Amino acid sequence: MKFTRMLTTKLTSFWLMSLAAIAFVFLLSAMMSFVQLTYKFQQQKVAELETLLIEHYHTQPDWELESWLPPMLLAFNTVEFRLTMNNEVLFAYQGNVQTQNPMVYTHLLDPQSGLSMTLSLPQPFDHYSVSWYELLILGVGLLAVIALVRFGHIWLSQQLDGIEELAQRSRLILQGKHEQALATPGNGKPRLINRALTKLLEELQDAHKERGRFDKFIRSNTFLDAQTRIGNRLFLNNRLDALSHDQGMVAHGVIYLLEMDDLDFIQQAKGVGAVKDLLHATVNGINSILQSLPNSIFARRTHNQFAIVVPHVSLIEADQLASKLLKVCLSQPLPDGVDNRDNFYHLGCAYFTAGDNVNQLLDEADMALRAAQLQGNSNWFMYDKGAIDEEFAKGSVRWRSFLENALVQRRFYPFSQPIMDSDGGEHHKEIFTRARDNQGALVRATLFIPMANKCGLMPQIERQMIERVLVLLGQEQHKGQVYSVNLSLDTLMSRAFTHWLKTTLLEHRHLTPQLIFEVSEDIVVQHQDKLRPKLDMISKMGARLCVDHVGQQVVGTYYIRECHFDMIKLHRSIVRHIHLRPENQLFIRSLIGGLYRTEVQVSAEGVEVFEEWQTLQILGVGMAQGMYFSDPVELQ
Repeated sequence: MKFTRMLTTKLTSFWLMSLAAIAFVFLLSAMMSFVQLTYKFQQQKVAELETLLIEHYHTQPDWELESWLPPMLLAFNTVEFRLTMNNEVLFAYQGNVQTQNPMVYTHLLDPQSGLSMTLSLPQPFDHYSVSWYELLILGVGLLAVIALVRFGHIWLSQQLDGIEELAQRSRLILQGKHEQALATPGNGKPRLINRALTKLLEELQDAHKERGRFDKFIRSNTFLDAQTRIGNRLFLNNRLDALSHDQGMVAHGVIYLLEMDDLDFIQQAKGVGAVKDLLHATVNGINSILQSLPNSIFARRTHNQFAIVVPHVSLIEADQLASKLLKVCLSQPLPDGVDNRDNFYHLGCAYFTAGDNVNQLLDEADMALRAAQLQGNSNWFMYDKGAIDEEFAKGSVRWRSFLENALVQRRFYPFSQPIMDSDGGEHHKEIFTRARDNQGALVRATLFIPMANKCGLMPQIERQMIERVLVLLGQEQHKGQVYSVNLSLDTLMSRAFTHWLKTTLLEHRHLTPQLIFEVSEDIVVQHQDKLRPKLDMISKMGARLCVDHVGQQVVGTYYIRECHFDMIKLHRSIVRHIHLRPENQLFIRSLIGGLYRTEVQVSAEGVEVFEEWQTLQILGVGMAQGMYFSDPVELQ
């Protein structure tokens, strides 16, 4: 029971007991007064009778008692009367009143003559009966007491409800639910304290937002180019490290090097402002194209050179993208007086496949850029490495056919990788999706997931994967195991999948605490308003939420509090060689500092060596996964 409710009950009980005690005392006093008054009245009658007898005895010796005394005794409701003198009975009277305990008065009227009387009367209140009028007064009095107690209870409860609301807000603050406490100000009393809590919570919220802006400022100055606000060379190196393993690329794609000739000449002739306007126009045009390409990288390598990395595209798509990029660059207006538009932009392209060396790839892109510059006009050139892996050349029709057949034949299989805590224990396992072709060979996720996104089949694939995980959780050997499952943007935005997921989690509510759903940071930031209701639904069902790829983009981190994530997972580009990169360490320290006094757990992905894990532990990261601990293994 709530403390204030208990206090209200106790105060009301004390008040009622006090009123009952007072009423009892008043009633007892009234009864005692009534008894005493009736006795006094009866004694006055006896005294009057004594006076009359003494006066008649002294003035009329012959008494003549029979003429006047019996009517008086009858009026007194006399039970019995005797008048004696020296033990000789002078007059006796026997009334018709019956009583068990009569009041007997024996008085000596004249000591000299020995005249005395004995008078028996009924108890003064034996013949008293309560009338309806008196009962009505008593009932009205009791109803007035009950109504007063009820009104007092309601009034006291209303007064203490304000204290209860203050206590509830204070409890939410102590639990760290500041947004909920701010959203429910209520009518807490004393109102001054309630307004003070609201003001402090608003200032705390502003402080958290300011901390998020400060974190973003630190990351911006570390990983962003100050002039164009896109990634700098350090950002590019981190992202390339994340796309590679042991200097070998883990997926296919293309890298472009864009160089703007005579940029220094424009700066000398037209000033810094003209260069800044040109750069902003060019960067905005390129960004408009890259928005539809997930996981693309755009960074500034040098003063007049930019790098663009787009994974998971075919060679034909890379050629088409190169033409689009050059076209949007040539559409930007140059400052007045600059006439070399036809020889200003040059684009070098290098297509890569899994296993290609990163440094060699950059050299090939640079050679392609020089070849484009040698041609004289603004154009692009693709470095020719010969035959491209045939699996990259599969058309969308073949990929759709393959994916649909794999869905029907349930040839998507879960692979798991453990997430280890700082004590060396397993916290949970992350589920990775792998597919098998008709020959039983595994198809890499980096191949079929981009194609599944293009074909709109990710909701069906991830639904099938969740079903497999729920079946595993229902088995005895997986009892108590916790699994995390990744959800894509298309999956979360699908109304059919959301309805299915809600129904499924309700049916398996006993298993939902063993599920963690992971969502990528970039889609949360870009679609926060649309995704928040769906994420809240998952959280209310009992499952936990994790945002992964944190640090991949330079964005604020206040969304972590607003979307109520339980865990965050650092992107491998931040984790890679963390022991050698103080700027990445600064980002992690700032991020963990911003999550102070929250229950958000911090994990890291892509840990490959002991030094990385040791540095992460020193920085305050509590969990990690990667090749250092275990490779993904198929779940049976």
